[in-house]
Amino acid sequence: MRLPVPSQFLPSLAKVLRRHPKRVTASLAVLLLGTGVTAFGVAPLAPDAADLPVHQIVEAVDPLPTQVQTESLSDFRFNLFRTESTRSSDTADALLKRLNIDDSAAAAFLRSDANAQMILAGRPGKTVTAEASDSQQLLKLSMRWPTDDETMFKRLVIERGATGFNSRVETAPYASSARLASGSIQTSLFAATDEARIPDGVAVQLAEIFSGDIDFRRALRKGDRFNVVYETLEADGEALRTGRVLSAEFVNDGKSYQAMWFQPPGKDAAGAPNKGGYYTLDGRSLRHAYLSSPVEFSRISSGFSMRFHPILKLWKAHLGTDFAATTGTPARTVGDGVVEFAGVQNGYGNVIFIKHRNNHETVYAHLSKILVQRGQTVSQGQTIGLVGATGWATGPHLHFEFRVNGMQQDPMTIAKQSETIPLSTAALPAFRQLAAGVKNQLLAAATISQTRAE
Repeated sequence: MRLPVPSQFLPSLAKVLRRHPKRVTASLAVLLLGTGVTAFGVAPLAPDAADLPVHQIVEAVDPLPTQVQTESLSDFRFNLFRTESTRSSDTADALLKRLNIDDSAAAAFLRSDANAQMILAGRPGKTVTAEASDSQQLLKLSMRWPTDDETMFKRLVIERGATGFNSRVETAPYASSARLASGSIQTSLFAATDEARIPDGVAVQLAEIFSGDIDFRRALRKGDRFNVVYETLEADGEALRTGRVLSAEFVNDGKSYQAMWFQPPGKDAAGAPNKGGYYTLDGRSLRHAYLSSPVEFSRISSGFSMRFHPILKLWKAHLGTDFAATTGTPARTVGDGVVEFAGVQNGYGNVIFIKHRNNHETVYAHLSKILVQRGQTVSQGQTIGLVGATGWATGPHLHFEFRVNGMQQDPMTIAKQSETIPLSTAALPAFRQLAAGVKNQLLAAATISQTRAE
């Protein structure tokens, strides 16, 4: 609210303000603060909660019915699932006990049934899956194993029926899935794949795929790295065997090599589906006329050079390559050809001579068993015998020779120089489409190594 000031006092008031401005300002501040304190000291608008009356209300609550729920829980039953691997010391009772099954009838069936006896027969390490009731009674037991057919597996099933147990053996197709992996060489290829939890079969395939460009026995360097996409063949969700390498990249001594599996569409002249093979991502075939090794990836015990002969006790030119391998290891022909000789010959022991085109000939010696006969046509990679120690051999190994016009040559050099099989023009569109996806797969596989390092 504003109060009117009489006009006769205005000149005097103005003179006071000019003469004493600080005093007037201070007086006004005190007046305002005093008014403010009075304003904040007003009485509360609501009554004190402690003074309010308290009223107690009591109501009866009816309990929820639980009898139905209790009866349902008492009637509830559940099944238990468990997986174990068989051991060499296992009996039917011991295996069932590890599966947490207490069922004398099931143990008796495992001991007496012919199909069920396959579980404990042969090599240990078989994977067994059991389904049991909550009272530890066996309901179902199954076991799976691979066959010679790479597309099918066997399944043993034991089930409890109304009149007891029954068993059956089924054949079913694998389910294929792709896995990505990567690794880095510190000591050897197999050490690196073990570290990356990659199956040995994949390591062998890697060495085979890039053998025309990389000498895996002598040219690996610490820090070399690889990325790989490979198939896993599963039986009811269980990884049972390793399939084919689908694509791979190997960096050796700073140089990158890439490969992918490709099967051209259509059929060949004989009406059979076209054969698949490995190609670089720009379409160059990695399949040479000759393989670099007559056995799957293995260390060389004696190369193509001069050496001290272990039996003759003198220095002698070693005009071949010795591959250390255990007795019974498959020996394969490195190229297409015809068996010229298969039998026993002097220091070679059991030996096979194969005639190839262009006056090329290969020799496979010290075999424990010969699996081909003279005049038989053989194809690259075909098993022709088994490694042994017959003839002049101090231990099991395969002595291998490559002859050109009757003269021994270094097989490693011949393999690298042999021609490759080109991709047909008709297959190029399908190849290029697949190759575009392969590049992304290998990039994804490479990130696995980076993530593990971080």
